[in-house]
Amino acid sequence: MNIVCLDFEGVLIPEIWKVVADKTGEEGFRKTTRDEPNYDTLMSARLKLMDKHGITIQLFQDVVEEMEPLEGAREFLDKLRSMTQVIILSDTYEQFVQPLLKKLDWPTIFCHSLQIDGTGRIENYCFRLEDQKRKAVHAFQKLNYRVIAAGDSYNDITMLESADHGILYCPPDSLLQEKPNLPVAYDHDDLLAQIAKQLEA
Repeated sequence: MNIVCLDFEGVLIPEIWKVVADKTGEEGFRKTTRDEPNYDTLMSARLKLMDKHGITIQLFQDVVEEMEPLEGAREFLDKLRSMTQVIILSDTYEQFVQPLLKKLDWPTIFCHSLQIDGTGRIENYCFRLEDQKRKAVHAFQKLNYRVIAAGDSYNDITMLESADHGILYCPPDSLLQEKPNLPVAYDHDDLLAQIAKQLEA
């Protein structure tokens, strides 16, 4: 039996933090897991910027409410879900992803949560599980699933390399150079074709 694990941001939806950068004018929010391999370093910097500008969870919820999935993502996901089981493994946060999940017809997502005080200030981030993407892949494999995975960023690498077949999706050049052995897809049609081929293997 097969199961497909997908990253969320950069594969199905735009990078939320880049939209936050556009909304606030704070360029520091443009740095994502495509640029910074260390997630703790990245989130610590984001928390400092949020405090600096007095940004609360409400801004994130407003931003996400206005966002749309990447072009072709809904059609891609619909076709893929008609072929096999799909799970989204993401380092995003449950407090602000609901509007985008609705626009994608409610796929299953495993993600993290935020610690928020009574004023809406984001105090900290809480991992559901450290290195959850890799551990989820291993758990599915223990359940006798063959795992096909796709992602675009440094935080996807352990997932892709643990999967039975991992695919980079529109990765940054730095990641291509560091992981030349991973197959690459550059649009949803190509990604669907590569996954379909693996489902037939």
